[in-house]
Amino acid sequence: MKSLLSLALGLLVVACTPGTASAPPASVPAPASASESFGPRPSSPATLTITAPQDGSTVSGTTVHVTLDLENATITSSTTTSINPDQGHIHLYVDGVLTSMNYTTEQDLPVTPGTYALKAEFVASDHAPFSPRVWSNQVVFTVQ
Repeated sequence: MKSLLSLALGLLVVACTPGTASAPPASVPAPASASESFGPRPSSPATLTITAPQDGSTVSGTTVHVTLDLENATITSSTTTSINPDQGHIHLYVDGVLTSMNYTTEQDLPVTPGTYALKAEFVASDHAPFSPRVWSNQVVFTVQ
């Protein structure tokens, strides 16, 4: 638990620094419906895939390099309530906890030894989800 807390705190430090469609994971809370929590939401043509680390991989060191493939959409660094279905941000979840909000498809995450589940979501420029939500594949990796 202490290593997970350390990971979460480290990720929050990295979360807001730029440069550094499937179902949501069971442990990520979702609103009853996106429209109830955020008003009517547009759908997005985006698809998002975690390309590294690979599912089932073992990594060593104090960071893991995460790379994503985003298709049919672009990442915007500005936050706005003027929503375009093909523009937004990426949120990273580690073990079902939102730990990073990214403006890039690559990031180094601080890690400690253990096994982690990583999932990403492409969200609108206001950081709220599209409807339906745009989730990546889930990747489980181990840090030695």
